[in-house]
Amino acid sequence: MKRPFYHYVTIGIVLLYLFVPLLGTFTYSLSTQWHKTIFPEGYTLHWYTDLFKDGLFIKALGRSLVLSFSATALSLLIMVPAIFSIVVYAPKLEKLIQSLIVMTYAMPGVIIAVGLIRAYSTSGVSMVLVTIGAYFVAILPYMYQGTRNSLRNIHAETLMEAAEILGASQFSAFRKVILPNIMSGILVSSLLSFSILFGEFVLVNLLVGGSYETVQVYLYKKLNESGHIASAIVVCYFFLICILSAVMIKMTSQKKEAA
Repeated sequence: MKRPFYHYVTIGIVLLYLFVPLLGTFTYSLSTQWHKTIFPEGYTLHWYTDLFKDGLFIKALGRSLVLSFSATALSLLIMVPAIFSIVVYAPKLEKLIQSLIVMTYAMPGVIIAVGLIRAYSTSGVSMVLVTIGAYFVAILPYMYQGTRNSLRNIHAETLMEAAEILGASQFSAFRKVILPNIMSGILVSSLLSFSILFGEFVLVNLLVGGSYETVQVYLYKKLNESGHIASAIVVCYFFLICILSAVMIKMTSQKKEAA
């Protein structure tokens, strides 16, 4: 079936909208000067070499990875079994849980940060741990919806009943039957959650700020110093997310082939 011409026009407009700003940022990160001409007056890798020679950037990148991975891993360990239990054994609680999780959208990051600072600033608890906890709450909607949809798609209740009839325990059925079948949905939800957390600025800036400088806080500081280096940071961030996406897609395709 031949598609109408306006489909291709619409797709082209969307691609331009997505990639032109990124292309401009990438070009600016390679330019020596770009003020009076349509194209840069020269090209250089100087900004990238300066960036990767800066130990503060490497440390900030590592901190961002630690925070994002920790919160995502914590969410996987807690939320996946919890969502499975609700969907299979307590479906009547789904509406209540959905309402509570959706409430996270209604709370601005500034308000959450101020509340957490007042609650934990004098408690002796590390604000890094508080930030991980705040990140955990922030990605609840994404982890919940992705995992729930995957469980619904495979008819988890029926699979559990069949596995138990064949003699498997509940834990064994969950580990050997349910998890492999919903792994692709879990991986996609994890990637989305990690990407959101890695680019988050408000919470981490207010809760830990310069005492635990992440990539976003580092980027904010560099914006006032050099737009070229700031553009290089954005490009590196984009390529990191692309690499993680490619890995997740590869893992997901392998899971589907194995299934």
